[in-house]
Amino acid sequence: MSSPTPASENASRAFIEQARTYLKDDYLPKIEQCLERLTDEQIWWRANAQSNSIGNLLLHLSGNARQWIVSGIGAGPDKRVRQQEFDQRDIIPRSELLTLLKQTLVDVDAVLAVFDETKLLTNYTIQECPVTALEAIFHVTEHFSMHTGQIIMLTKMLSAEDLEFYDFSTGAPVRAWKEEQD
Repeated sequence: MSSPTPASENASRAFIEQARTYLKDDYLPKIEQCLERLTDEQIWWRANAQSNSIGNLLLHLSGNARQWIVSGIGAGPDKRVRQQEFDQRDIIPRSELLTLLKQTLVDVDAVLAVFDETKLLTNYTIQECPVTALEAIFHVTEHFSMHTGQIIMLTKMLSAEDLEFYDFSTGAPVRAWKEEQD
């Protein structure tokens, strides 16, 4: 394999940075806004025995991101017991769930911030399967996106509110889910 060119290294770094932005500046604030509208009981409501509650989805997102990024391409130990994320039925308070998710994303971001972009095509073993770092980062990002969408849908169902993630008052969509930092 030939060594990466500066242009491909820039594209690789841009890919990693975009994943970091989606996780911490797009998905997390939307999830936080959803949780603010719901009670602990609503967070653990499920439509039927085959469905997951928002609480289960938050445990699952934390477990998945930690396994694939922190443990998978980082150096962290893999202590995940995936089935427990779905089996949980006792109410874990919203504040604990949010703390877990935020800490997971801090840890994920720390791994991605220093990840050597020239190693994106390096193989790692995650869930007993060979995957490249690029696949792992892409998987976690799209996985977070999918479950964030489910959390948004459940929140709309349970709260009967428009979450107003965008302001269309000027005609052009303006993101409204995260206050801009000074």
